[in-house]
Amino acid sequence: MLDRLYVELTEGDLRLVKLAEAHREALRAACAADGDVWPIYSSSYDPDHFDASFTALIGHESRMPYAVIEGEALVGMTAWLRPDVSAQTVELGNSYIHPGARGTGLNGRVKRLMLDHAFSVGFRRVEFRIDERNGRSQAAVAKLGCTKEGVLRAERITWTGHVRDTGLWSILAEEWTG
Repeated sequence: MLDRLYVELTEGDLRLVKLAEAHREALRAACAADGDVWPIYSSSYDPDHFDASFTALIGHESRMPYAVIEGEALVGMTAWLRPDVSAQTVELGNSYIHPGARGTGLNGRVKRLMLDHAFSVGFRRVEFRIDERNGRSQAAVAKLGCTKEGVLRAERITWTGHVRDTGLWSILAEEWTG
């Protein structure tokens, strides 16, 4: 199931390709466009932290990251996280979209493409773990039809030292309408 999950995904001019070293500089530039967003992320991709975070992301075996490419431009990243084949569950996260592409419907297209794919290859549940301070991301997953199941209190310590409360959201295959 995992070999079918982590594949290139396309829809029109949108492509999700496996994030690789070749994407480092384009993603660095995209992430530098919004320095104010990183304090609500678990790890920072700001200029001071980018290289360490990028290297950790592409080198971590439980993460399957994508470069988000619209047309010819790399406009962000997203990933499959913590896949559990026996439970048929995967998390969708580590998402960032360049500020110039926000509000265009791109994020919804990315998420719908990934959800369609996860359910088509046999996953029955997709989770989202979102910092409680991140209202924009919570609104986006609610718009997709996800359910907030609760809050994992003091679930992690972020790169800033903040003890984060994490909202746990999910959608099940039988709830997904695309």
